[in-house]
Amino acid sequence: MKKIIAFAGSTSSTSINKQLVIYTASLLQNVETKILDLNDYPLPVFSVDLEKNGFPIEVSMFLDQLKKADGFIVSLAEHNGNVTAAFKNLLDWTSRMELKMFFEKPMLLMSTCNGARAAKLAFEYGQMRFPRHGANIVSTFSLPEFKDNFSDGKVVNEVLNDELKEAINSFQNSL
Repeated sequence: MKKIIAFAGSTSSTSINKQLVIYTASLLQNVETKILDLNDYPLPVFSVDLEKNGFPIEVSMFLDQLKKADGFIVSLAEHNGNVTAAFKNLLDWTSRMELKMFFEKPMLLMSTCNGARAAKLAFEYGQMRFPRHGANIVSTFSLPEFKDNFSDGKVVNEVLNDELKEAINSFQNSL
């Protein structure tokens, strides 16, 4: 059975991106899915000085999860027009240990926010940056206006939910 790692690029306890990831993972069929929480990987702010002392164990733990996966579902949160500091820091540490940290495996890249742009800048960052780290982005989905389009643990806008299901099908067909 294929193994999927899913996570949101957020440490918020009420992360709307994590809610979207959980819902998306629930729609997958015939796969084993593990939802990661970035709070399980606390790290000091990356610097080459700290790297000289070795890598924190949390970097190896996160990388081990990525190695075990056959594919990824990642939803990026946006803070001030960029990915969150916590996610960027994890990416910096992990990519220093393994540059191609996504191992050319399929990825469904997503984003959401409460605005109409659906965290567009963070999403574009992921589209640009992740392939440099070995991500094979095979499918994408952005959910605008989360508070209007997501309720009771699911996407309630039928058109957007159908778009998500198409993205999931493309992702699953690439596994």
